[in-house]
Amino acid sequence: MSLPERLQALFADSADPYSELDALYLPLDRKRVLRSRNLGRIPAERHRRGGKVSYAEWAHVIGIFQALIGQQCGWREDLRMLDVGCGSGLLAIASEPFVGKGRYTGIDVSASQVAFCREHYAGQPCDFLHLDTANPFYAPEQTPEPLAWPLDDASFELVTALSVWTHFREEEARFYLAELARVLRPGGRALVTLFLLDDDYHRSLPRPEGLASRFHGLPVARWLFDRAAYGSSSWRCPAWADVPEQAIAIDSDAWQALVEDCGLRVRDLLPGNWKERPGAFFQDVVVLEKPA
Repeated sequence: MSLPERLQALFADSADPYSELDALYLPLDRKRVLRSRNLGRIPAERHRRGGKVSYAEWAHVIGIFQALIGQQCGWREDLRMLDVGCGSGLLAIASEPFVGKGRYTGIDVSASQVAFCREHYAGQPCDFLHLDTANPFYAPEQTPEPLAWPLDDASFELVTALSVWTHFREEEARFYLAELARVLRPGGRALVTLFLLDDDYHRSLPRPEGLASRFHGLPVARWLFDRAAYGSSSWRCPAWADVPEQAIAIDSDAWQALVEDCGLRVRDLLPGNWKERPGAFFQDVVVLEKPA
């Protein structure tokens, strides 16, 4: 009997064979990691969040953002970094080589994710904060008004936001980009991922039928942002979204105007491969800078 056949027989009665295999695999893999010790912090499948469940994809994205952090902030060990929408800590792992003498702060609207991170990353120079504000997709039951971050002005050299502005309506996008600018030190930078509706996006339309995919079991063209989000002409969502905040894209001109209104500037743009073109990451990665 081949190995796949043995595994299939072993987990024939399992409701979730991937999770069970993951529990067996992770301890074995950690013993074999030689040159990327921070990968040993990748949590079990049940805790991997942020649109990525696969162990391989977590390791891949950690590598991407570890390189981006080093490129943007220098190869240092005293970085003070804020991770907005930290989830279960993917960027806490990516930033580990840079914050040994500095500090990583993660903030999230999910109390359960914050509680997990406080336990899982104990012993590292990390803080995790729960922001009790509502998001119709992630935390609909919390305080409805946007809340300022309980953080000092100009206190971070780097702010990251991995798939956060993809869940903000226009008013919240403006409020929290101003918060990002407030806590960023002069000369500091931010790595923000989002869906930008730019020329590359428009060139990719209309989508061929062969690119239709499945989301929650339904056939859809996943990344066709064809509906206004709460009446906005520049913040848009796809037809399959249960609430607009499930996936929001921003017109590139509106994003540029918002960045300038907040006293920031775009230093670089790394196009995402969601628009069926080569890209460093799935979403577009915008490098912002606060003028010194």
